[in-house]
Amino acid sequence: MPPAPQLLHDILDRAAEDDAHAVAVSGQGRTLTYGELVEASVRMAARLYRSGLRRGDRMVVTTGDGLAITLLVYGASRLGAVFSVLHEQVRGGPLEHVITDCEPRLLVSDDTAVADTAARHPVTFLRTEDLLRVALDPRAAAGPPPPPPGTLAVDPVSLIYTSGTTSLPKAVVSTHQQVLFAASAIQSRIAYRGDDIVYCPLPLSFDYGLYQVYLCALSGARLHLGTAAEAGPPLLRSLETSGATVLPAVPSVADRLAWLLRRGSGGAGTLRLLTNTGAALSESTMSALRSALPRLRIQVMYGLTECKRTAIMPPDGDLDRPGSCGLPLPGTEVFVIGDDGERLPAGEIGQFVVRGPHVMSGYWRRPELTAERFPRGEGLFPELHTGDYGWMDDEGFLYFSGRRDDLYKERGFRLSATEVEAAATRVEGVTSAAVLPPEGKRGAVLAVVAEISADEVRERMREQLEPFKIPRRCVRLDALPTNGNGKTDRKRLADLIERHPAAPALTEALQARLSH
Repeated sequence: MPPAPQLLHDILDRAAEDDAHAVAVSGQGRTLTYGELVEASVRMAARLYRSGLRRGDRMVVTTGDGLAITLLVYGASRLGAVFSVLHEQVRGGPLEHVITDCEPRLLVSDDTAVADTAARHPVTFLRTEDLLRVALDPRAAAGPPPPPPGTLAVDPVSLIYTSGTTSLPKAVVSTHQQVLFAASAIQSRIAYRGDDIVYCPLPLSFDYGLYQVYLCALSGARLHLGTAAEAGPPLLRSLETSGATVLPAVPSVADRLAWLLRRGSGGAGTLRLLTNTGAALSESTMSALRSALPRLRIQVMYGLTECKRTAIMPPDGDLDRPGSCGLPLPGTEVFVIGDDGERLPAGEIGQFVVRGPHVMSGYWRRPELTAERFPRGEGLFPELHTGDYGWMDDEGFLYFSGRRDDLYKERGFRLSATEVEAAATRVEGVTSAAVLPPEGKRGAVLAVVAEISADEVRERMREQLEPFKIPRRCVRLDALPTNGNGKTDRKRLADLIERHPAAPALTEALQARLSH
């Protein structure tokens, strides 16, 4: 038996050894086999080496070209370098912050504005198209191969910048060992197959999207790189033309697919598996997907950037345990603690704590924040205090209640935006929902995409939730604004709500019913 992969690019090399002629990646008119992908990543590594990239150096990539990102990631791994993939729209102040924070050796992009930013820093700027041209040309003069960098499995391989309760994005440090453990543990649960076509409409700057690259290499599946535009109205046609069997989705993508299937006459019949993370799928969306695609199985997941994935449900496990986000990954542990830090028994709500090889190494150059979120617990390795709240049943299944920053207080009650949103999406006729917690003089606002009126949504929510938890104001929108990762963009939503005309006063009878 060959030795287990130690470094990130080992999984690509192993896939090519198993079947060099199998299609590895496709999309936007380009197709590469696993053998071709290996050769292209070697040429990419050589080109990056000639530009000065060495073991331990950082490389920042900001582009929407998924194939380029794939080759840059594997190329950096071959050199022992550390990559950070940013969304292609990261510009100005946020980009300045990343460059100042991680001090990269190379900055790769398609954009002249990024080149202008790079000129103000001691960083070498490279154009994506120039690198890609060299990597994809077998005739390109690669020069002598770089010397073996001596990379260890415990060396860092990536920095993932993530927002949160801090004012500026912070970078989660991941080693080769941690990435490989997380990807292998996820694959053991979702079981991609060698004949799968994984259609990814998510940007690879989103770690959920980037991990599709690793999961396909581990399974020998084909990754079809979609685009942000294809996640909208063309989604159903894109799934059909690519022959997709797997769709990694977030709620906005799954909601769109359900909407298209309701109004179409079939399609996407090859789709066998839909995975979801980022936020809970509504019951109406899952029901619509299963009705239109009887062979489709749905796997809901829960995770954080700091440990990649925390829990995964068995396929269609939500039918038996509604509301659960699954079992902890194999080889890991999740438990629930109270405010005093003591473990809580099954059924009691507290903060999730995660232990295992997938818990990342901490935050880049943030020792105080690392010590707060990654304290050392019952062993040599840090444990992750997630800031997420929920409970665990007697069989170890997790139930997510809300994030620390999603909890708010109104009318004397401590409430969870996640709980309110879930209740709204259980109302028939509601496709998706988002809550804006109170701010200043504005109370909590519920925004919904629904086929019924806002007042009807609030009225019917009384069957799902205690009346005091229902926001007094509900606004119906055509769609919830989303960010580049497909998650609800709360800032844009707040701007929309601010411009939205206030609803007329509720009738005294309805207000009385909702207040008691």
